Amino acid sequence: MTALLALARVDQQYLLFGCAALICLVVYVALILHPALTAHGRLWEKAAATFLSLFVLAALVVGGVVLGLVVVFYWPEISQFLRGE
Repeated sequence: MTALLALARVDQQYLLFGCAALICLVVYVALILHPALTAHGRLWEKAAATFLSLFVLAALVVGGVVLGLVVVFYWPEISQFLRGE
């Protein structure tokens, strides 16, 4: 019962961010990790492909964070541009 009360107090933003993170993880596994694993036959090749695909995931996360920070930093200019001022 206390778990339901704790979920009732979670903001909607956190639920949306959690859903977005889950969707991104599923897309990463389906589009990057699965093809990397099925392309190789030996166990050490699959382990190396998994390890290297983590670098791809890290690069995507860093790129998303940088892009988000740029949007936050330049938001006044972006909103003026979108309004046509």
